[in-house]
Amino acid sequence: MTNSEKDKTVLVTGGSGFIAVHCILKLLKEGYSVKTTLRSLNRQDEVKQMLKVGGISTFENLSFIQADLSSDKNWNEAVKGCEFVLHVASPTPAIQFTHEDELINPAKDGVVRVLKASRDANVKRVVLTSAFGAVGMGHKNRKTPYTEEDWTNIDSNIHAYQKSKTIAEQTAWEFIKNEGGNLELSAVNPVGVMGPLLGTDYSHSHQMIKQMLEGDIKACPKISSCYIDVRDVADLHLLAMTDPKANGERFLATTGNVLSMLDVAKILKNKLGNEADKVPTKELPNWVLKASALKKPSLKMLVTLLGQYMQASGEKAKKTLNWSPRSNEEAILATAESLLKLGLIKK
Repeated sequence: MTNSEKDKTVLVTGGSGFIAVHCILKLLKEGYSVKTTLRSLNRQDEVKQMLKVGGISTFENLSFIQADLSSDKNWNEAVKGCEFVLHVASPTPAIQFTHEDELINPAKDGVVRVLKASRDANVKRVVLTSAFGAVGMGHKNRKTPYTEEDWTNIDSNIHAYQKSKTIAEQTAWEFIKNEGGNLELSAVNPVGVMGPLLGTDYSHSHQMIKQMLEGDIKACPKISSCYIDVRDVADLHLLAMTDPKANGERFLATTGNVLSMLDVAKILKNKLGNEADKVPTKELPNWVLKASALKKPSLKMLVTLLGQYMQASGEKAKKTLNWSPRSNEEAILATAESLLKLGLIKK
């Protein structure tokens, strides 16, 4: 990076989130000034503590601003003076909802809010954190790996959360095409995000590892996924932010290797010794998960993933941006080891 780039300011939205805090960590280590939004400024110390765990000792290049994706307030101030925006925040999905629009509208409105403010402040490029959920859901009889050319079929029987991620990203590309002016956009679409926690804010994928280690999952649902380390997701955000070839492109963040939940359990069993005593060794019949989901709404999204083809290719990011991710095994073990180290596993 040139010295002139080190003077640039980057806004990271939703700075307390798992991916966001790793992006902030990477940016600060590379010499950027960082602004980050929080829904409540009460979480500033929490973010700083996570960054300390990640190796940051000084915070003169970091500032906080209160902003919420559901309100226009402070977004113009947040993007002011920024060369780039990493739009990582997304509205917290409601597990209990009466209509899918409760998830879709906040996601869609939030992305437009950030893009409008960025355009008006002459930001050079926004990198949107989208998801594999916007790429590979609702396709039947799929036999070839998903790529960035694919979009989730929102007319099929998919969970509203996946639909909200898809519509939010499509809304972003429409905005750039019709109203974006000189604003550039790239999107990063991570698969299941693993890797080291810096604090207590963890992703869906971490929840699975936590439940396995605690013995809450007695048998593994027959669900497969590709995985990626959060440090590699952060790396890809920075490459998508600065590389001219990334403008107008979306990039799947994946190693390209698919694992079943039982494969994940085996990695933990093989590498963690006694710490993995409670990790399951069998698969769960599909009917058991479906019956459980009738009583427990939080399992409904899992049911939609049963038997789904989930292979996704990371070749575009590797070839276009020279991105080189860690292995699935390294990412999964880093997750487990950080959960243990931070004392987040109930014994």
